[in-house]
Amino acid sequence: MLSSGKYDTKAVYTVLGMGIDGKKDVLGLYVGESEGANFWLGVLTKLQNRGVKDILIASVDGLTGFPEAIKSIFPKTEVQLCIVHQIRNSLKYISSQDQKEFMKDLKLVPTSIFTYEISTC
Repeated sequence: MLSSGKYDTKAVYTVLGMGIDGKKDVLGLYVGESEGANFWLGVLTKLQNRGVKDILIASVDGLTGFPEAIKSIFPKTEVQLCIVHQIRNSLKYISSQDQKEFMKDLKLVPTSIFTYEISTC
């Protein structure tokens, strides 16, 4: 974005929602100079003002204050840490030489859970 004769770096955040019918919708695109709980509180307030009544599950990235911002606007929301961020966070506890093997084993987990659920049905 050009500002005062210079280019500024800004992020565009996409807010996605999924209805009860499983249909995904883009609820909005929001430009922010920095990502913080106050930024997201503003986004959530705008969504509420536009008619969003409730959020069943919010998948977040671990940003400090984000779950509290969600709960302040939509108190019944189940806030969960995104699986990608959980994996990234767990890698810091694995030595660099073991990370490749760890990731190889980790990729089997969803398949194992799915196989277990089918075999117990």
